[in-house]
Amino acid sequence: MKKKSLTALLAFMLALSMALVGCGKSEKTSGSAKEGTAQSTLVYGRGGDSVSLDPATVTDGESLKVTKNIFDTLLDYNDNDTSIKPALAEKWDISKDGLTYTFKLRKGVKFHDGTDFNAEAVVFNFERWANGNADKFPYYGSMFGGYKNDESHVIKEVKALDDYTVQFVLKRPQAPFLKNLAMPPFAIASPAAVKKYGDKFGENPVGTGPFVFKEWKRNERIVLEKNKDYWMNGYPKLNQLIFVSIPDNSARLNALLKGEIDLMEDLNPTDLKQLEGKKDFQIFKRPSMNVGYVGLTVTRGPLKNKLVRQALNYAVDKKAIIDAFYAGQAEPAKNPMPPSIPGYNDAIQDYPFDLEKAKQLLAQAGYPNGFEMELWAMPVPRPYMPDGKKVAEALQANFAKIGVKAKIVTYEWATYLDKAAKGEADAFLLGWTGDNGDADNFLYALLDKDSIGSNNYTYYSNDELHKILVEAQTVSDENQRNELYKKAQEIIKDDAPWIPLVHSTPLLAGKTNIKGFNPHPTGSDKFTKVEFQ
Repeated sequence: MKKKSLTALLAFMLALSMALVGCGKSEKTSGSAKEGTAQSTLVYGRGGDSVSLDPATVTDGESLKVTKNIFDTLLDYNDNDTSIKPALAEKWDISKDGLTYTFKLRKGVKFHDGTDFNAEAVVFNFERWANGNADKFPYYGSMFGGYKNDESHVIKEVKALDDYTVQFVLKRPQAPFLKNLAMPPFAIASPAAVKKYGDKFGENPVGTGPFVFKEWKRNERIVLEKNKDYWMNGYPKLNQLIFVSIPDNSARLNALLKGEIDLMEDLNPTDLKQLEGKKDFQIFKRPSMNVGYVGLTVTRGPLKNKLVRQALNYAVDKKAIIDAFYAGQAEPAKNPMPPSIPGYNDAIQDYPFDLEKAKQLLAQAGYPNGFEMELWAMPVPRPYMPDGKKVAEALQANFAKIGVKAKIVTYEWATYLDKAAKGEADAFLLGWTGDNGDADNFLYALLDKDSIGSNNYTYYSNDELHKILVEAQTVSDENQRNELYKKAQEIIKDDAPWIPLVHSTPLLAGKTNIKGFNPHPTGSDKFTKVEFQ
């Protein structure tokens, strides 16, 4: 992704401020206000642009953090955790066998285009996704076991019992089903708008959420405006929410310090001291529910051999990487899910940094002199990866010590994700922030064979693991589920499709007059209750 100069950013923000005041859209925008009025536009600085604003078609956080504010889901998470609360569905009932879920929908809700939200709209959305595939709707397959004609597909039927009652019938119980429904990719879109815009819906999103889509200038800004008819009375508090793309973390901090933005994500841990003690700014710490990792595509070259993948695990000095790039705001990862998730296996021993052991394994695998491969570096900062290029360079140096020559390559963010999803990378940097607080959202979504082509970028497949993960979805007893997930982590550790690197504590910074902002563990924040004091 091309970096914008600070000069260009300054010019853009000045022009934006003048335009907003001139057309009467807002009493005040960042750095520009009429005397005696409260600020009502929040400018949010982030590291990259969205891929699409159709939440069902994407897996990247930069897209979902915007769509979270345009759309609503049937259920939502509470403000500070992943427990469930009503949203477009006011209440629900679950049959004793765990196969039938009946939802009573909120009445009087309108989509942003003026059409009615009802049970038929819910059926339309789920039919749309179920009749798709991993290329069109990757999250759907990851969370519901595939698509309509797949034997593993969890959902048997979605039907409207009346205008405001919708029923889901499952083929088998799925323990995290309610939490899955609350995930941003399963937000309910206007059927009329989907039909109207077709493949362009991702550029013309229409939901029922607190903010209405207004404008998208690629790689610069996305402008959302207040939904004056939002079903939560008195909300949202803001008149406008603007997402500005500033790829460099330090440039984003400078923009905050100069008043060009109000709130920023991905504060470099090493820059934390610059803001501590400054009365005009506050630090936000997002609860850690993530993992940063190196994916090792198991279908490519030497990486097909488990011993090679294990050798690369032994060759990584995680502590040095954390000390150099995370300034104490991360811990080494040994599993593909963080310790905050129930079912985490703390008894597993991580691969120690042991270059001699790595060389022995390479020789045993038939590569005594090492080999060459590509190492893909992320082009944008993420909460779990503050600087993909520098982390890749550190890994490159580690691998060189065991004879593995890693050529660092990168692509624009959307292209990076697309090509990696198609299995075109050898080794690649990536990460995951949990969507629903359940182990299924890490292990099944990222590493099960059902998720190949969607979120399983390594193309790793293990039948024993698959059996365990499906059983864990079906079992309702939490203790039994946790034991199954602990066993799953042992299998994954031995097969080594990943090098788990870190679990980070993401840092955000903003002006002290921001009120009502609580960074959510999922990384997707809803700005419904945010305002300026």
